Amino acid sequence: MAWGGGWGGGHQQGAAMFGGSSPSGLPFGGIPSELMEEATKLLASEPTHVPSQRTFSQQPNPSELQVLTLTQLLKKYPQWVLSGTALVLVISLILQAGPKLTEYAINNGMIPGHHSISVVISCGVLYLLLGLAATFMQRLQVDVTGKLAARVMNDLRIRVFTHLQRLSLNFFTEEKAGVLMSRMTSDIENLQQLVQDGVSQFAIQGLTMIIITIILFTTNVVLAAWTVLLVVPLLFIFSIWFHRASERGYLLSRDRIANVLADLSESLYGIRVVTANNRQRRNILNHRHVVGAYRDANLYTGRVNAIYGPATIMIGILGQGLLLGIGGHMVLAHQLSIGALVAFFLFLNRFFQPIQLLVQQYNLLQQGRSSIIRLRELLQVAPNVDEQHDATTLPVIEGRINFEHVSFGYDPTNLILHDVNLTIAPGESVAFVGPTGAGKSTMAKLANRFYDPTQGRVLVDGIDIKTVTLRSLRSQLGVVPQEPFLFAGSLRSNLSFGRVGVTSEEIEQAVDVVGLGEFVARLPEGLDTIVHERGQTLSAGERQLLALARAFLARPRILILDEATSSLDLHSEKIIERALDRLLEGRSAILIAHRLTTAQRADRIVVIDQGMIIEQGSPAELLASGGAYATMYAAWLESGGRDASRADNSPTSLT
Repeated sequence: MAWGGGWGGGHQQGAAMFGGSSPSGLPFGGIPSELMEEATKLLASEPTHVPSQRTFSQQPNPSELQVLTLTQLLKKYPQWVLSGTALVLVISLILQAGPKLTEYAINNGMIPGHHSISVVISCGVLYLLLGLAATFMQRLQVDVTGKLAARVMNDLRIRVFTHLQRLSLNFFTEEKAGVLMSRMTSDIENLQQLVQDGVSQFAIQGLTMIIITIILFTTNVVLAAWTVLLVVPLLFIFSIWFHRASERGYLLSRDRIANVLADLSESLYGIRVVTANNRQRRNILNHRHVVGAYRDANLYTGRVNAIYGPATIMIGILGQGLLLGIGGHMVLAHQLSIGALVAFFLFLNRFFQPIQLLVQQYNLLQQGRSSIIRLRELLQVAPNVDEQHDATTLPVIEGRINFEHVSFGYDPTNLILHDVNLTIAPGESVAFVGPTGAGKSTMAKLANRFYDPTQGRVLVDGIDIKTVTLRSLRSQLGVVPQEPFLFAGSLRSNLSFGRVGVTSEEIEQAVDVVGLGEFVARLPEGLDTIVHERGQTLSAGERQLLALARAFLARPRILILDEATSSLDLHSEKIIERALDRLLEGRSAILIAHRLTTAQRADRIVVIDQGMIIEQGSPAELLASGGAYATMYAAWLESGGRDASRADNSPTSLT
């Protein structure tokens, strides 16, 4: 509750804060006086919430390196596991008292010559009391397992999310977002259901079967032996078959629901493209195929369950019929009392009942087990770019960048960069230009250590960036991508995303520096205006300016701009380039430019083609040399570059 946080230090202060009258002209936003007493009682009963002490580290702790198992998840909370185990044991014992009481009531209160209404009533009352006790114990057990499941799933969600934060970019390039969402949602929900209901029910029913087996042998060895030697082996054989068949089905089901979520996620994110290209019908057909594959997997598991469930029921019925004949003959031969036979069959029914319940719970177990397997596979994925165990903190840098004999390929057998050598001086801005696919963006990703070189090394101020912590490196580098990403939240939260503890004054300064002041002033709530997911309600230029302001607030020593103006109109490009002039002051910068107006602003231009640097120099030097850049510049002018440049510098384009 939003109003609960101010009550931690004392309720009187909170009551005074919420009980006062609202300022004149504003709607009342507190708690009505007639509800204050009840609200105070409610808040007084709330538990104290200790702030989380969890911090992020690129290196996982030893517990996070262990293979994910259900036992590992549970052993962190031994008190809850022991409490649940004790309750399961007590419940199982209490539930088995009924047949013994029935046997005693028949033999000592209902047999001719042994009539005793008091015995029957006493057994009935005791039966009722034990039933009430079992109900109370089951309530406690559900409460304990519910709390245990909530804690275990909270830990698992944090562990999986933390692991995703450690993984390298190549993993997210290759894996679909919808598949990862299914791991965080449906797979973990399956596990929660297993921990909350499945484990306890398995324990109760399994323990019940063991206790009943012992009681059956103490009641009559012959009938118990027939049960164990004839019925149990058949059930065991069917259970082995069901285990193998259902495991295949549930693993296939987990994979296909992940494909469903992936297809849904992609369709929703690309809904504008879908609508613009009239792809609705084809998307529906494709989604029908994906959902149909998931349906087929569920139909397979349904068929397996349809065979296993009735088969176990039939085995139980046939076994009971056989044992009734044997037991009846023993009663007629005076080898067994009627009370003992009735008690034996009551226990026998209770022996088969857990089997039927275990069949139902086994589906839950298999779903949970398949989810554990998929989550285990995810947690065992190692990041391609990781910190060394002895990584040091990168000191405050000047901004010198060196590429030393760097070769790289996303596929190591297919290199994109070939033996690149380049030095960027502190405070120097260098523009990378060249054809699409030449390796410009790859160079920038290597500088930010999104990837590691296949050969060679990248140095910052003479220090190999592999030897420093990722946090200390990236805290001094700012990246402005071609498509800036804005998170759902306010403008203020998006601007302060790259730096903790930024002040309002610093945010306002960044807004003025990049030229966002007029835009913010037009918004109804200023910097507190809510930005929708991915900033879809803003123009490309506004999103780009916000990304530049975010980079400015992060105070990087090195700035990387990946085609930051390639998708903008001329007017927006001009505004952003003026912001860049302010942002680049005193900073080393890598500018990946498709528009040569951006490249012309750099101190030096590096022309990259087929993964190699073919020429470099100042804009004037490269134009004078008549090489590759001069050819590109001439082609740009022929395509309208001169007019665009004049338009940028004309008074009308600046208004």
